[in-house]
Amino acid sequence: MNSLCTEPSTEEEELERQELVKSGLQLELTRRRFMQTAGVFSAAAATGLPRIAIAEAPAAPPITLKVNGKSQALSLDTRTSLLDALREYMDLTGTKKGCDHGQCGACTVLIDGRRVNSCLTLAFAAQGAEIVTIEGLARTPDPKEPGDLHPMQAAFLEHDGYQCGYCTPGQICSAVAAVEEQKRGALSIVSLHTGNTDHPEITDDEIRERMSGNICRCGAYPNIVAAVRSVARGASA
Repeated sequence: MNSLCTEPSTEEEELERQELVKSGLQLELTRRRFMQTAGVFSAAAATGLPRIAIAEAPAAPPITLKVNGKSQALSLDTRTSLLDALREYMDLTGTKKGCDHGQCGACTVLIDGRRVNSCLTLAFAAQGAEIVTIEGLARTPDPKEPGDLHPMQAAFLEHDGYQCGYCTPGQICSAVAAVEEQKRGALSIVSLHTGNTDHPEITDDEIRERMSGNICRCGAYPNIVAAVRSVARGASA
């Protein structure tokens, strides 16, 4: 057997160490032990190391998502968010990834008419629901004129409710749902503070509160409020 792979006895090792210490060659001891250990691993590599069993994640069953009126079957990891499913697997990149923590609202989509943060929603949880993204809001599949757009989309254009545009898809989806919530008589904290709890009017304060989950880093809030107000009241303001 190669001498590098021979393990010295404890007594021999101690005698060697003492002699090296006396001679001021402690570093030689460390080097020699390293060479012995490396020799052992080299021999093991040459003969083959035992195979390590790696647990594989079970294959997830395919799911079907209905987005903008069209159903599509997808094979996804069970941990895939709805946001990633839309962007990476369905090529619907209008929905934006901002904070990816549910704090900015850029990823807002509508599920059965209710606004949700798609970055916090598992794709598997959205099975069987009607999902609408910014691409599916327009009245026609390929809008060419303002009249082809959803009224909220047209209002954002008219009132210049955006600057860089990154948050705009989420802002618009959220605004669509906010107006519908107000029409149903849903209350906000502003409604409770003002005591206006019987079908509250859509005031600017109500709009700001109901849209507070959507951040615009460019600061286009006054124009966003104007756009939402015009749609909520059914007229330009």
